[in-house]
Amino acid sequence: MSEMTFTSASASKYIRSLEQEKAHLIARERENATYVLSQGEEGLPPEYDYEQTFTLVDEIDGKVRAVRHALHAFNATTVIPEEGITIDEALVLMAQLNNKLARLERLRSHEAKKRCPASMFRGNVVVEYEYANYDVARAAQDYRELYERIAELQLRLDLVNQTERFSVTI
Repeated sequence: MSEMTFTSASASKYIRSLEQEKAHLIARERENATYVLSQGEEGLPPEYDYEQTFTLVDEIDGKVRAVRHALHAFNATTVIPEEGITIDEALVLMAQLNNKLARLERLRSHEAKKRCPASMFRGNVVVEYEYANYDVARAAQDYRELYERIAELQLRLDLVNQTERFSVTI
């Protein structure tokens, strides 16, 4: 066992590389665990070691589990200085703010007053208008402010993810 030091970003890259290595081992297993020979044909089976493959995959899974656990603990305890919240809280907040931004995007796209298209099914010859039941200009302003807030939070989160370190015994 050895100790490795990561930033949040480097831990994610390390996990991704381990998952790719595992996928490669499993793909080779799929290809080489069985082989076909015609009756009377002799041939060399493809290279495959059942025990070694399972041992290697188990080792990779153990490393991934250790790093993911340490990363989750890091995210749950590391506070973003300017925000006063943990990385974990910031990730939840970021998702909530992005959902709110999508709502504001829809609302700011409406017109305060818009003519409704004539419908031959309604039989109306009267011109109808659809009105926004809120201040469209305010929705646009709130959108701009929230967009800036999200960008600011993302930069602070990125800074912590790139600079703060934690250690894991693997």
